[in-house]
Amino acid sequence: MLKLSSGSLWAGIISGGLAQLKTQNAYTNGALASNEYASQTTKNVTGAVGLIAGLEYGAILGSRFIPGVGTIVGTLIGGILGDRIGSSVGLYVGNALFDQQPPLHQLPAPHSMNQIQ
Repeated sequence: MLKLSSGSLWAGIISGGLAQLKTQNAYTNGALASNEYASQTTKNVTGAVGLIAGLEYGAILGSRFIPGVGTIVGTLIGGILGDRIGSSVGLYVGNALFDQQPPLHQLPAPHSMNQIQ
């Protein structure tokens, strides 16, 4: 089992907290509806978790190949990928859960949009 370092945990907490603060301000100012707020919150949480996991596993993989420099490079790449993937998954799940837009399997097929009725 992976033991989290305090640095990656704090990075995730700070990143997720800042993203949620921005989302909260937009909701308070009326720029987001309640379902958009819920969807963005889901994205913020999963992005933070993805960042933490990416930092940790990136460091492990980087150390495996080139100890020292590989750890730093792996941490950077893993953090970026983890944040992006976590945010994308969270946004998709949040949209599906809170009825923002239909999931991809419910979108009309491209050829059906071009037909003249």
